[in-house]
Amino acid sequence: MSLALAPLPRRAAAFAPVLPLVAVFALLALPLTYEGAGPADVVSGLLVVYCVIRLLRERRRPLSPAAAVVLGLPVVGLALAAMGASSPEAALTGFGRYLQVFVLVPAAVLTLLRGRADFRVLAWSFVGLALWQGVVGVHQYATGTGASYQGEPIRAVGTFGAQDVMGMASAVALGLVCAVGIALGRAPVRQRAAATGCALALLLPLALSFSRGAWIATALACAVQLALAGLRRALKAAAAVAAAGVVLMGGFGVGTTQLTERIDSITQVTADPDQSVVDRYALWASAADMWREQPLTGVGLKGFPEHRDGHATLALSSGSDIAGAGSEYHKQALLSPHSMYLLVLSEQGLIGLLALAGSWLALLVLGLRGLLRVRRRGPGPDCGLVACGLLVWLLTDYLYGDIGGPSTVLTALALGLAAWWALGGGERGRPVPGGGPLGRLEEAAAR
Repeated sequence: MSLALAPLPRRAAAFAPVLPLVAVFALLALPLTYEGAGPADVVSGLLVVYCVIRLLRERRRPLSPAAAVVLGLPVVGLALAAMGASSPEAALTGFGRYLQVFVLVPAAVLTLLRGRADFRVLAWSFVGLALWQGVVGVHQYATGTGASYQGEPIRAVGTFGAQDVMGMASAVALGLVCAVGIALGRAPVRQRAAATGCALALLLPLALSFSRGAWIATALACAVQLALAGLRRALKAAAAVAAAGVVLMGGFGVGTTQLTERIDSITQVTADPDQSVVDRYALWASAADMWREQPLTGVGLKGFPEHRDGHATLALSSGSDIAGAGSEYHKQALLSPHSMYLLVLSEQGLIGLLALAGSWLALLVLGLRGLLRVRRRGPGPDCGLVACGLLVWLLTDYLYGDIGGPSTVLTALALGLAAWWALGGGERGRPVPGGGPLGRLEEAAAR
């Protein structure tokens, strides 16, 4: 039976395993009216349960030995840091959050994806969420209903609100990286053209997020994707980006004073830094001091806020200003060092950092090796470009940010895509168990 001629219900059934993953993106598109764990986090937890039930019913091994080692490596540092936590509650919540983001949800994505078709569904889901958040963010900037930035309600935060000012920036940046990967692949011309248009459209909301870390991470990730795609495509893409920049900065007047100052501040961190940079340096110094006290295991999970004041300098402010986008003005306490590497180093010590970063580096090396193998003639170079781009973005962004807020679940999904490609999914295509017409239909969808 041809997939193109299959009845719509049966075609939808062929993609049933990946639909719960798409549901997470749909929930992240809803307005944020809560703090802490939200619907997307709950569904990601149910996703893990669904994955376990499906594996038990099909009686198949969840992960290969290599995948189990690479994805399970962070558990070592987490277990040691949990034993050193200040309270059982802190140990339980911290261990559960890290396990969700860096182990369980990526493993569920790795298990549920059956082929490149499923991978592309998730990649386009990233793009779709980014476009929606971008539209909301641009509207906030244009109407002055965004989060407060330098006293003006113009910062684009999408549906995440002022409580999670980095949420929209992360969603838009990850979607842009996915769009660039698809555009540089060997998909049909219409699909590549659509991906190119989406990538260019997402430049505007990314700029209006005023997130320096997201800008740097996106620029580096896209540069790596261009280099891996080849010189000719890199030159074409660079010309398109340059033209879009001219249009945005000139034609539409996006080159506002605030945006120009934000760009200039990237290179002024030592000459005349703003308060956000001063706070970040103070928090980094605090995290480094904590690590020196407990170099191997750190101060324990969720221990940074408790130990921060004992190591902070007088330069650290009382908190960041939060206002706009539906939130009343208040001070938000600075409870993390705003660097994932330093957060892990301070709370989990050298053992935890080596375990977690070692897992990420293993995925990057394996992913790059797989991409180089299929870049010219092999199947799915677009999937490889997306996976490697997402991983490079995360590794770079973690220099300036860490996990926190409802948008964190996007990190888990991105790691899952990277893990699927790096651990052999891109080559095997993951054969789907089962027989009969539906089984053959699922196999066709997985290709």
